[in-house]
Amino acid sequence: MSKRDYYEILEVSRTVDDGELKKSYRRLAMRYHPDRNPGDSSAEERFKEINEAYEVLSDPQKRRAYDQYGHAGVQGGAGGGGAGFGGFGGAGGFGDIFEQFTRGGFGFQQDPGRGSDLRYRLDLTLEEAASGKTVELEIPSSVMCEACHGTGAEPGSEVEDCRTCGGHGQVRMAQGFFSVTRPCPACGGSGKVIKNPCKSCKGQGRVKKNRQVEVKIPAGVDTGDRIRLTGEGEAGERGGAAGDLYVEIQVRPHSLFERDGDDLHCAVPVSFTTLALGGELEVPTLSGRVKIQIPAGTQSGRVFLLRGKGIQGVRSRMAGDLHCRVQVEVPVKLSERQRELLQEFAAETGELAQHPQQESWWAKAKDFFERMGI
Repeated sequence: MSKRDYYEILEVSRTVDDGELKKSYRRLAMRYHPDRNPGDSSAEERFKEINEAYEVLSDPQKRRAYDQYGHAGVQGGAGGGGAGFGGFGGAGGFGDIFEQFTRGGFGFQQDPGRGSDLRYRLDLTLEEAASGKTVELEIPSSVMCEACHGTGAEPGSEVEDCRTCGGHGQVRMAQGFFSVTRPCPACGGSGKVIKNPCKSCKGQGRVKKNRQVEVKIPAGVDTGDRIRLTGEGEAGERGGAAGDLYVEIQVRPHSLFERDGDDLHCAVPVSFTTLALGGELEVPTLSGRVKIQIPAGTQSGRVFLLRGKGIQGVRSRMAGDLHCRVQVEVPVKLSERQRELLQEFAAETGELAQHPQQESWWAKAKDFFERMGI
């Protein structure tokens, strides 16, 4: 089955800017997050698909390659969107050929031994994202072989220059009127040849091992944010430079609050009597309990704004706000006495009670009926 277009997956146009792209990603990731759709395999697949699309389109270099060559241009460059560890890039595919031609063929110095970048998706609670924390991650990756110190050669032996390319790692090939530089096929672009490979790493200069990496998560991060740790990715081959580690933030859905940028929203159920008579209401915030005054006659759906009770984002100077929307809760399982009191209340008020929303709504409905001839 062919892959869907990444822009279609994220429900954006091809000209979308970074801000709108991130906003759409957050909205869709929240909707299809596995925690919100337990047991729904289709939602889980959609969530992985959304993460894969955002991983490519949020990276300027990958997005350019995707826009020009489609999925072939980023083959191997997008992870599956699952939790935990994953790799960027990989050998083979049109994306690698394209990079070799554009970088190697026009004079840019390649680093064929550079280790791969790694990706780790870190799930955080809303409280952890708001306050920040330091976490220790266990990263399965390749590290420098201690036996040969990354050279790939058995201790005591030497690494020789490749005779085919003279140790340059590249060979120049004539194609008609053009001359194209390609990685040397004899040494794979390293410029070196190992005649006596290291027994511990089999000549690779690196071995598989789990590493402990400490990461400081700044306060205010949100879903889609990435933290780059330079040199904490895969070790390079035969002493090559290490790749980078990208920690991708995923904030889990909260039981009380919904996040919108730096603002928080929550719905607070309130009894009919409190809204009608007024009173004091205690609401939760990330920093503790706060009391708000409910005026008599408050209508269901009214929003009370608590300034500065939201989240202070990583790039924000001030904290966002908390929007508390009150919702009337109709009592259930009434006793006979309660039912009698409500019936007495209804009979007592009759036409005397003021219901401004009802009156406005029915006035609009009457006008609609007249215009439609109903």
